[in-house]
Amino acid sequence: MKKSKSLLLMLALVLVIGTVLAGCGGNNANSGNKGNAGNTGNTATGNAATDEKLAADQTLRINLSAEPPTFDPGLAQDSQANTVLKTMYEGLTRMNAETGQAEPGVAESWDVSADGLVYTFKLRDSQWSNGDPVTTEDFVRAWKRVLDPAAASAAPYAGQLYYIKNAKKYFKKEITDFSQVGIKAVDEKTLEVTLEAPTPYFLGLLSFYTYYPTHKSTEGNAKWATNKDTMIVNGAFTLTEWTTGQTLVVSKNDKYWDKDAIKLSKIDFSLVNSGATELLSYKNGEYDRAGGPTGEIPSEQIPIVQKELPNEFSRKGIASVYYYEFNITEKPFSNVKIRKALAMAINRQAFIDNVVQGGQFPAFGYVPPGIAGADGEYRTAVKDNYFTEDLEQAKKLLAEGLKEEGLTKLPTFSLIYNTSEGHKKNALAIADMWKNNLGIDVQTVNQEWGVFIENRQNLNYQVARAGWTADYNDPMTFLDMWVTGGGNNDTGYANPEYDKLIEEAKATSDLKVRQDKFAAAEKLLIEQDMVLIPLYYYTNNSLTKEYLKGVTLDFSGAIDLTRGYLLEH
Repeated sequence: MKKSKSLLLMLALVLVIGTVLAGCGGNNANSGNKGNAGNTGNTATGNAATDEKLAADQTLRINLSAEPPTFDPGLAQDSQANTVLKTMYEGLTRMNAETGQAEPGVAESWDVSADGLVYTFKLRDSQWSNGDPVTTEDFVRAWKRVLDPAAASAAPYAGQLYYIKNAKKYFKKEITDFSQVGIKAVDEKTLEVTLEAPTPYFLGLLSFYTYYPTHKSTEGNAKWATNKDTMIVNGAFTLTEWTTGQTLVVSKNDKYWDKDAIKLSKIDFSLVNSGATELLSYKNGEYDRAGGPTGEIPSEQIPIVQKELPNEFSRKGIASVYYYEFNITEKPFSNVKIRKALAMAINRQAFIDNVVQGGQFPAFGYVPPGIAGADGEYRTAVKDNYFTEDLEQAKKLLAEGLKEEGLTKLPTFSLIYNTSEGHKKNALAIADMWKNNLGIDVQTVNQEWGVFIENRQNLNYQVARAGWTADYNDPMTFLDMWVTGGGNNDTGYANPEYDKLIEEAKATSDLKVRQDKFAAAEKLLIEQDMVLIPLYYYTNNSLTKEYLKGVTLDFSGAIDLTRGYLLEH
């Protein structure tokens, strides 16, 4: 979903650490929201070895556990959309999964001013899938649309562009002249971007889908992203087949500037939300890859396949967190003591060992391991000790909270989750802990992915499953989402003190000051306000056929299929 840091040596160290720690840390929001343990060959970038022979059929077969709610880069906000959009579009930069650094994409080069505020990008000669040239106006158009305050659907990731000078003011209608925003097409191949403050990870941000360009044909066509025939793209693949709820197929785009690096002819995505079916299909040879982040291996099967298929199984620590969030605008969850009681009454290690079973780490904060801090990892410097598991204290807080609300017992409430065997098991297990430990009755409710996302956005829930994956390698990607009115703040949380800390962190380039601001903000979010219940930091568990090479996962767990290829088998 993408991420980079300007202090390259520090980032390299962080990424090495993140690889060694098998459980470090997307929105793995659909499948569960970003050193492989198995010999999967996932880090190959091409058929470089002289004895490798490509398979005649270069069709990659893979599953998506949920259909992307949108193919519009300006409206996307989930990992399934990220996976498919990454095949169809390319931004100014691409994220190199090996180094964790941004590398040239549509921009072949760039210069940065001495004060770190002005970036000047030179676009390479590249084309849209219909043959039109990709120009700087395509980026200006796309970014202006994301920031459009009058848009029928507000872009959930508009805040990702707030790093650009006056972008927030334009989105908030404090200014109305877009020419005052720091985005300037100097000519067809030169794009100048001026920032509000030095942003060390800005180049990484540019690889994220909210920053993708859009073709001029999208203007005046509100439904352009709902029909494969009107989706003109600039990436390695084009959407050629789409049967809603069943399959997606993307095919190699011969107009792509780096087409010679693309070996696959097609990627065939099935849309199956059953982990058991996905695993069976993989074992039967119907899929070339199974598991996260696009799909799911049933938790009880993970220890089994790890032993049965040691050369195909991979476990990677990723910078992602799994949690439950509250609608804090609705009683009784507007009471922080009740929220804290629910968080403290969960035994996370038992939950991981007996239910999730993927080698995850218990979470007591929100920012996962693997994310860069001022000097090394943020999570190493700032411990996630914002609360403890304490059943007696949980009972005490629950009683106090109920009394404050004029209640003697917590009414039965609903816990919603999107369709997934894993999420269902998780919800049932947590509901059972709350029943046994606190005497609370919980109704677990399964919802289809699109409906689930809409209900969270509209605060049409009480407690909901959620997950978040890093969009870039900085704590900001986890913490700025909780500002008042944030596009991905689905809790109703509004704390001016929190907002001020995030703004102060954005305004300074002093890494130590930024880290202190982040730590204070995270303390407010979890320790003081308990807006959400952290459960665990993700690992990515997957199975990959030994003949599949070149598919990569970055530190956040985001997958890049574009440079994959299949060997004879």
